[in-house]
Amino acid sequence: MNLNKRKVKDRMDEKLKKIIENYQCPGCLHGSDVLCYKVDTHGIACGKHIGGTTISNLGKIFLGMPTGFNRLGPQGNETRIHIFDNFNSFKKIWDYDKFNIPVWKHRDEHENIIIRGISPRTNHSWIHIILEDCLDKINCFEITEEHMKEMD
Repeated sequence: MNLNKRKVKDRMDEKLKKIIENYQCPGCLHGSDVLCYKVDTHGIACGKHIGGTTISNLGKIFLGMPTGFNRLGPQGNETRIHIFDNFNSFKKIWDYDKFNIPVWKHRDEHENIIIRGISPRTNHSWIHIILEDCLDKINCFEITEEHMKEMD
């Protein structure tokens, strides 16, 4: 193992390691752990992440994400996952408006909020993960566990 990569992994906060390894590393083309971590310009996610798991008849998916949030979308690998410590850190970078539209939101088993949205002007989809329960602060359709079961 490359010594520089090990140093990056050792310096990372344990909570951040676990979050990235849960949401981004499964099925990533760069590896299944945080050794290849690259700082993201939007939040604390891994900026090097590329979803690479292919499922027959579905295409590529984000393996670590729940149903409804795991599809890469029309731009394939260009769908990005952005992770934020809390709602305040999210609001410093993003604002939902006509250019960035949240479509679905979901509170996962870790009490984190996952939001799938689109940027119609650039035809890109994105996923935001906010590491606190701020479901009431996001204005879009809430996807429940029952909805997810219907999608399977």
